[in-house]
Amino acid sequence: MGVPYARRRTTPLGVAESIISTPGFQKAPAADSAAPADSAETAGEQVARRRRRIGVLLSVALLAYLLDLGSKLLVVARLEYHEPIRIAGDWVMLQAIRNPGAAFGMGAAMTIVFTVIATTVVVVICRLARKLYSLPWAIALGLLLGGAFGNLTDRIFRSPSTFRGAVVDFISVKHFAVFNLADSAIVCGGILVVLLSFLGTNPDGTTMREHTDRSDADAAEANSAEDGDGKD
Repeated sequence: MGVPYARRRTTPLGVAESIISTPGFQKAPAADSAAPADSAETAGEQVARRRRRIGVLLSVALLAYLLDLGSKLLVVARLEYHEPIRIAGDWVMLQAIRNPGAAFGMGAAMTIVFTVIATTVVVVICRLARKLYSLPWAIALGLLLGGAFGNLTDRIFRSPSTFRGAVVDFISVKHFAVFNLADSAIVCGGILVVLLSFLGTNPDGTTMREHTDRSDADAAEANSAEDGDGKD
């Protein structure tokens, strides 16, 4: 007699498969007495792996944030109200600029909107971290998180007022925007996210193809269980 699909999903192995979707996960018969132990062991390994990836995310984010914060403190103390420092003639200079808007000085009157956007980005990344198993995704999200926190710190604590603070920009490239290290981290993280998405890699470490194969396998398993019940 076939085992109903709904009942099989309530076994320890079925629960582990539903919660943890990773490449190379080997299915075992539901009636196998070793299934609960194997399932628990696999779940423990996946939890440890996720914690390592979250550690990478937080480390990258902290490094990006500290570099951005330190550079801004140095720029405000040594460069603000002084002549620009020319790195490559007029093409690359260091000059302190307070930017209440976004890149290229756009949206100067919408500082509070950019504060809300940055806060939303931080919340979204924290939610994604709960299903994070991919190292490249951990690095990408870490860069985004560190950059978002860097500019958000300016928005909250710098003048003219809380949540309306102007961001400190200081890297000036000719015919381009004046930006900071937080902006660089966000751009690099965004490019990496786009590349990973283009390659079909998901934050949980699987690929789009594996998700499709798993869905097809689950559908076939459900149909098989229904057929078995009908024959009985």
